[in-house]
Amino acid sequence: MKVEVIRSRRRTLCASVKDGVLTVRAPLHVTDAEISRFLEKHRAAIDKLAARAEQFEREKASIRKLSPSEIDALYEKARAVVPGRVAYYAPLVGVTYGRITIRRQRSRWGSCSSKGNLSFNCLLMLTPPEVIDCVVVHELCHRKEMNHSRRFYAEVLRVFPGYREADRWLRENGKLILASVEE
Repeated sequence: MKVEVIRSRRRTLCASVKDGVLTVRAPLHVTDAEISRFLEKHRAAIDKLAARAEQFEREKASIRKLSPSEIDALYEKARAVVPGRVAYYAPLVGVTYGRITIRRQRSRWGSCSSKGNLSFNCLLMLTPPEVIDCVVVHELCHRKEMNHSRRFYAEVLRVFPGYREADRWLRENGKLILASVEE
């Protein structure tokens, strides 16, 4: 497997596997020898990552791509559904919000700007309703906490107790949904 090392002003070492490439992200001061020891120490986990990435590539190759008209239909459905879910959950979270935008994003399900504008991926319409609510609550809670701290997740779970199950569904199935759109 090809190994790529990216050094930056980060504090820790981490590794990921994508398209047959093992990417190691390392702090600027870490030596090649330290990176080698890190890779050896975490070989089992890296092998598991590589196997998962390989499995994903096989699954991705077998999925049907959505047509432009299907994506347009998802966009329109999201424009009809998501604002109602935001309006329902905002008072429960205890926040206000700005504009709601629906997009076809490549890697995100939703986002919240510092001004309170919310953006959601139209591909959410391919997920179960509780997953849509999970993403809506997640973004609304960023109006209180613009981070992923314990306080943030405590607020998410207060408002949406089923968050962990819905989030797990999205992590397990979301990549294939995102891959159903032609690049």
